[in-house]
Amino acid sequence: MSPGLSDPSVSDELLWQRATKHEGRAFGELYERHANAVYNHCFRRTASWSLAEDVTSAVFLEAWRRRKEVRLHGDSIRPWLLAVANNVLRNAQRSVRRQQRLISKLPPPTSASAFEGEADQRIDDERAMGTILERINSLRLEEREIIALCDWAQLSYAEAATAMGIPIGTVRSRLSRAHEQLRQLTDDAQVGDPDNPNGEHRTELLARTAKERNDEH
Repeated sequence: MSPGLSDPSVSDELLWQRATKHEGRAFGELYERHANAVYNHCFRRTASWSLAEDVTSAVFLEAWRRRKEVRLHGDSIRPWLLAVANNVLRNAQRSVRRQQRLISKLPPPTSASAFEGEADQRIDDERAMGTILERINSLRLEEREIIALCDWAQLSYAEAATAMGIPIGTVRSRLSRAHEQLRQLTDDAQVGDPDNPNGEHRTELLARTAKERNDEH
């Protein structure tokens, strides 16, 4: 008996091939596998859960629209999906920056009910991520993207190279340069920050927060 489409042994490549033949279930499985990663990536780039949802929808709509012309490089479709997300975000960058500035100025949440508490947590995540992006936005676009892909989305150097269309060596050097600049920018976010008692960088904390927030839902 051949494995079902949801079986982990079924590769993205095979699912993509079936999707190109108008097999909706195969495309749906690809969505189930990678939507969370795309959603988290978009949140970390925008500091907005609602905008991340919109961009994620746009990414998979583009994937469905282009399913017959795209050929995968490697075992996973995730690098290509994140590359599409970056393209959508570049086109919306002015709106994204404006939303980041507004979110970072929101007051601390004060509600206590369970429902309101969840909404407050989302706002708190957005405000904190907006603060991070205010620092990171001083980096060049390609450096911001390499941090998002390698550090936050956990792509390998090879996958990041595929997503950005650059050699692996360029990924390594660009990430190293971005890390050095980021260390200088986030020195004040280490030990001594009451919101950061373990001395971790805010970028690391919020990368985890975004993943955990999405995993809860």
